[in-house]
Amino acid sequence: MTASLPSTRAIWTAGACPLDSDGATVAVGDYAGQAHQVMRNLQEALRGAGATLSDVVKTTVYVASSKQEDLVQAWRVVREYMGDHDAPSTLLGVATLGYADQLVEVEAVAVIDDSHS
Repeated sequence: MTASLPSTRAIWTAGACPLDSDGATVAVGDYAGQAHQVMRNLQEALRGAGATLSDVVKTTVYVASSKQEDLVQAWRVVREYMGDHDAPSTLLGVATLGYADQLVEVEAVAVIDDSHS
């Protein structure tokens, strides 16, 4: 059984990365600093699709570390941006990420109501 709402639209983002407007990795070696840039980039990507962080229904947070304290540093920043909006999320420690010196990446799925557009 499935359910659909014809006036809603799902948005799947690619992983938001800690890159500046020139495509350079920011805050090298700093999990929290990179997480801040990732979340700013995620906000911008969502805004481009007509959504905000409050429309997010699922996130996956990737942190290039096997140390729990590094994962927690990134997670605290993600939660700061999400505020009271507690969307389901998965936090993963991974061996490496795609860009040089990259430590954090966040993917998101958002759902927006297009009936008011």
